[in-house]
Amino acid sequence: MTIQATLCFILDDNRVLLLKKNPGLFGAGKWNAPGGKLQPKETPEQCAAREVYEETGLEVQPRRVGTLVFFKYDKREDPDWVAYVFLTSEFRGTIKESKEGILRWFPVNHPPFDEMWEDDKYWYRHAVEGKNFRGDFYFRGDFRKAT
Repeated sequence: MTIQATLCFILDDNRVLLLKKNPGLFGAGKWNAPGGKLQPKETPEQCAAREVYEETGLEVQPRRVGTLVFFKYDKREDPDWVAYVFLTSEFRGTIKESKEGILRWFPVNHPPFDEMWEDDKYWYRHAVEGKNFRGDFYFRGDFRKAT
């Protein structure tokens, strides 16, 4: 069964807000945009807004810019994950950290790629520039190496 999830990049004055996942969570130790899994009957847009609020305390109106499709290298039928990627520069509220991890603003042109998912370097620029894109990635079974 394919897991559907969202990511939402929040931009402010040439900075991007990223979250570093806490130990014990999927993606622990990696910086990523806020986001998470869709709940039953939830649209990707609703999920992105909900997850951003839960993880950052910010209210957003996300705009979808991309789709990422992830396969385990040894399985080529249905994808393991589909992530809908959103972008916004309009937000309200005060940033507050959650149980998901720590938040930090990075220069939009200098994200911490060495501490992000390996595939991010291929599509990140499209996302933060608001370009529509789709990326298909094949990982080893442990989701550590993309091809």
